[in-house]
Amino acid sequence: MEIQPGDVLEMKKEHPCGSRQWEVLRVGMDFRLRCAGCGREVMLPRRKAEKAVKKIIPSAPRAD
Repeated sequence: MEIQPGDVLEMKKEHPCGSRQWEVLRVGMDFRLRCAGCGREVMLPRRKAEKAVKKIIPSAPRAD
């Protein structure tokens, strides 16, 4: 799964604030994500985060 910092992830489940969208701040073995609704930051293991993703909204077009 190609996830880059700056991308927005739409998750399968809602955050308690009601938002499903998270901005990716850091990528590695763990993902650091910021909730688009309330601004809370969390770290998730890569495997758990990739399972929870419904859709990736890229931040900018990538040169492949």
